[in-house]
Formats: sequence, structure tokens, C-alpha cells
Amino acid sequence: MTPPVAKQIPTHSTLFGDTRQDPYSWMRDREDPDTIAYLEAENAHTEAFMEPTKELRETLYHEILGRIQQTDESVPMRIDDYFYYSRTVEGQEYEIYCRKHRSLDASEEVLLDCNLLAEGQEYFRVGNFDVSPDHTLLAYSVDLLGDESYTIQVKNLVTGELLADAIPNTYYSLEWAADNQTFFYCVLDPAKRPFEIYRHHLGATTDALVYHEPDERFTVEIAKTSSREYLLINIHSSLTSEVLYIRADKPLEPFVPVLARVQGVEYDVEHHGEYFYIRTNDQAKTFRVMRTPVLDPSRETWTEWLAMRPDVTLESLEAFRGHLVLEERDRGLVQICVHDFATSEQHRVAFDEPVFLVGVGGNAEYDTRVVRFTYESLITPDSVYDYDMVTRERELKKRIPVLGGYDPAQYASERLFAKAADGVEVPISLVYRKGFVRDGRAPMLLYGYGAYGLCSDPTFHSDRLSLMDRGFVYAIAHIRGGADMGKPWHEDGRILTKKNTFTDFIACAEHLIAEKYTSCDRLAITGGSAGGLLMGAVLNMRPDLFAAVVTRVPFVDALNTELDATLPLTIGEWEEWGNPAEEKYYHYIKSYAPYENVTAQAYPPMLVTAGLNDPRVSYWEPAKWVARLRATKTDQNPLLLKTDMGAGHFGASGRYEHLKETAFNYAFLLRTLGIA
Repeated sequence: MTPPVAKQIPTHSTLFGDTRQDPYSWMRDREDPDTIAYLEAENAHTEAFMEPTKELRETLYHEILGRIQQTDESVPMRIDDYFYYSRTVEGQEYEIYCRKHRSLDASEEVLLDCNLLAEGQEYFRVGNFDVSPDHTLLAYSVDLLGDESYTIQVKNLVTGELLADAIPNTYYSLEWAADNQTFFYCVLDPAKRPFEIYRHHLGATTDALVYHEPDERFTVEIAKTSSREYLLINIHSSLTSEVLYIRADKPLEPFVPVLARVQGVEYDVEHHGEYFYIRTNDQAKTFRVMRTPVLDPSRETWTEWLAMRPDVTLESLEAFRGHLVLEERDRGLVQICVHDFATSEQHRVAFDEPVFLVGVGGNAEYDTRVVRFTYESLITPDSVYDYDMVTRERELKKRIPVLGGYDPAQYASERLFAKAADGVEVPISLVYRKGFVRDGRAPMLLYGYGAYGLCSDPTFHSDRLSLMDRGFVYAIAHIRGGADMGKPWHEDGRILTKKNTFTDFIACAEHLIAEKYTSCDRLAITGGSAGGLLMGAVLNMRPDLFAAVVTRVPFVDALNTELDATLPLTIGEWEEWGNPAEEKYYHYIKSYAPYENVTAQAYPPMLVTAGLNDPRVSYWEPAKWVARLRATKTDQNPLLLKTDMGAGHFGASGRYEHLKETAFNYAFLLRTLGIA
């Protein structure tokens, strides 16, 4: 089972007096036959190594599948006189989108059967799904390659006819104007950046450009206020945002700014009655709420409605006729706060578990006193509640069923804190099957991400039961770089403080070992994309801590990628990583970039995945990294590269194929950790 050997072509580059070699840069050319041949050779090597796990993979796949109610449907969401929902059918890969008129007992109307649309396609994903205000038209978009470039189409829901309107190269956001004939959408530039908003009138052969964003740090999207009265263009970079607006019933008018952008100031806008409510970090590191008249939202008219609280980060606002609902992050946990406009009273929705995730979602009705939210934890499956904001009573509408006799009482979760190198306490969320003994012998899978201010929240995944029932502890390291502890947590793990992300993760691993939750020869780690950069960095720094690694589409060639402004997302990410065209950022990124810091040392067993059509992390990043590791490392541990030749950043699009990927990854962990 000899692993492939990638050819090396000497290449040199010099910047700031520093000369670097990149012998595998040839892999960037996917038209080079050697590139595809190398990826296919690595795939063959991976499959050969994993051949002894074939029966185990089948067992795991059927275990995971056996917990899923394959024929199922979502909780219907009411919009005016219709109830919208999606459902799945056993044996079919994709969702079926449906609705019923006036009553849940009414006959079903199928709006979109994705299984039919996906026939003959290697990849299929729906992006936008937006019904016109009068419920007669559906604008939807599909991606057939995995490169996140979608084509919009329009379906007449009365006749079933597919209209001639077809718009390629679009992104996720789309909104209808109030006239039922006009919608706004977002298109991509050559670097896959959403950068322009167009207005489309049904039947038109040319569309009007209504906004162009020239600054390559910024992306754009189109949205609508909860009241449905205003259309918004949200423009944002990692640090700065700007919002433009028009009335939804006046689609031909020009969009105007609420507040012209100010570097470092973030804000977003919600509408209620005569006012815009603005969530902003202007003079408020953890955000506050300002209120301003709709007729004159200039900065001079802003008044503070909710002051900043240093220990609570305000994450979102959603308006209803009588209430404003706020999502807040307090000590790392999301809380829902309800404000009553009539009484000015506020209250938080109470939850019992020590570690959980809650989120407002699925609310399309403005004139209601019921807010819908989702709730889950490491033990409790995804649950949908309707909450009466006046009586404070909640109704469980649905909890995702977990088949096979799952009993939450047989599992336990905890939250620990590890002390980072600089003394900061870093949270760790844990879940395991009861009966677990802290003697250092249990296998563990530790997950981390830590970037872009995204949160690694304690969510439920039934597939993890296949690990926990084999004795695993599953853990999440809530490291800096994410916003798990609020906005300041992100600031302490980006640009020139990025290394806190890596040292936090190492501190979490050391704490778990010291407290005998696991040991270094039983500790596996996982993370993908920017979490793959984390994996690569901690492996270079402390390979002795870890027994196995699974990293998906890892962002490991950070320095070369951030030096190439022609690549998708690069310029917009300079506010996260720094622009290495500036010397201080160049040297800092180079000091931790995984590809640059591979050394002649022993690394643990590794499974690395890539997607040939990935627009976020180019396939050559993991491919180059694996090639350099293979040529440099001193051990004989397995190093596997698995490239999906027909997908992108998110892997297989079909739900069954996705489960097979999970089973494959788990089989690798079980084999390398020696667990029967």
C-alpha cells in the first residue's frame, strides 16, 4: 500500500527579503493531467487503506441511517393564508417543498420536488426559495456543480409553468417587491464575491443594476424587514457594514443609505411602525440598540433604546407588531429576550439545561404574539417551539425523532473551562454516555473552529451516538477567533492575535488530558475549512498531543492564498487574517500557516478531504499540504487525502451520500484508535 509521491517542481518567491519555496504550486492547474492523476492516485490510496473498514463503514452507515426518520416533514410555517413546509421520502436524496391553503387538513400542493430536478445530476443544491407576496409565483435557484454559483428560475404556482426567466451566476439572497412582478437578486464577480444587486421584472430580457460594490473587501445581499415594508441592501465586510433601503411597494426608487459606512462600525436594521431599530457596535463593543425615525434616519436623529452591556453581546433583532425579540449571547449561551412595546417590559425565555443552543427562526408573520424558536443541546434533538410572548407559555411543535430507542437520560453533558496561555478561561462543552469513567482511557473527539466570529455552539447530531456508544466523549473547544463568548472573543483571535486560537485549542486538549477525560493516545481532533487551518497549526505545534485527525477542506495554504488577490474571498478576508502584502502581516501569517510550517517530525494518523469545485478553499490547499507532509514527516502513520471530484466546500449534496461520508470518517477514527 505505497502512498503516491507527488512530483516537485522547484519554484521560488521573494517578499520582504524572505525567499520561499513552493514545489507543489503546479497543482493549482487543474487542466494539467498530472493534477487530476495525482488526486485520483491519492483517492485510490485512501480507498485501499480503508478497504479493511468496508464492513465497519456499512455498519456505521446503517446505524446512522437507522436513527433518522427518513420519511418526515418540517413544521409548517404560516405565511398569510398558506402553510409552507418541506418533506422527505425514504429512499430519496432531496427535499420536496410543499404548501397547504388555509388549513393543515387541506390538500397538499407540491411546489418543488428536488428529486426530479436532481435526476442525472452528480450534484444538486437549492439556494433561494422565495414565493411572491401574492403566493402565485416561486423564484428559486439551483447549483449543479458545488461551486455556489446558482441559476434563478421562476415557476407559476397556479399553472405549474416554468417561466422563461433564467438568471445565471447568482448568490443566495433574493427578495420580491410588493408588486408581485419584480424581484431583486445578487450576482457574483469573477472571484465569486457577491458584489451587485439587480432588479428583475418578469419577462424582461435585461435587468437594472441597482447597486455595485467596488470595494473588494465587501459583499452584498438583499433582504426584507420583518414588517415586509422595506427592502434592504446589506453591505458588509468583517469589520464594517452599511445598509441601503427602499419601500417594498416602490421598487423603482433608488436605494438610499441609513448610515454611510464608517470603518469599524457595524450595524443592521429592523423596522417597526415609525421607526428603524438599529443594532450597532458604534461606541458599543458588544452592540447596543438605537432608534431613529423612518422619515429621517440620519445619524443626528439616532437615540439610544438599549444600552451596551459589557458582558452580553447582542446578536440579532426581530420585530413583531407588539414585540421586539432580541437574541443575546451571555457567558457563551444564546438567550432570547422579549420586549413588549405596549408595556416596555422585558423578559428572557427560561431554559433548564446547562449547555444548549436556541435561535429565533421560522417567523414569517408580523402581526402575531407568537414567536417561533428552535432549541437543541448536546443531548436534546433539534426542537421547534411556539412561544406566546404575552402569556409566556410555550408549545412544542416538533422534536426531530431519533429512532432506535434513543434515551436522552442515558447521556450527560458538561461545561468545563481550560486556562489559556494568557490566563483567559476557555469553555469546553462535553457529552458522553453515562457510565463514562474519568480514568484517562476513554477515546475522545475534540472539535474546533475559531474564526470569522462564528460560534461553535452545542448542537445535537444523532450520528455522534455511534461514537459515544463505543465509549467516546465528544467535546467542543469554544476557542477565540469565534464569537462563542461574544464579539470580544472574535477580536482576540484574528489578525495579529490569531495564534490565541491555536494556543486555546492546545490548552483545551491539555486540560482534558490532565483531568483524565482522555489521554494523548486516545484523543482525536477534527475541524474543517478555517477549522482545518486550526488542525494544521496545532499539529505543527503539538503533534504529540493527538492520536488521530480528520480535517475537512482545510484552509492550510493561508499565506499563498492571502497573497493572491485573484482567488475567491481573498481580499474580503484580509480583515480576518491581515494582508500579507504588508510586512507585519506577512511574517505573522507565515509563522503559523500550516503549509509553511510542516517540519521533519512525527505526525498522528490523518484523513484530509477536499472538493474539486470548492470556491472557498481551493482543492490544491489540502493536496499541496498532504504532499509536503508526505515528503517531510518522519513517521509511518497513515496520511490520507480524499478529494470529491464532483462537489465543493460542503461535500456531497444528497443526504444519503452525506451520511456515507460521515461513516467513512468515523471508520477512519475507529481503525486508527484501535477501537473494535
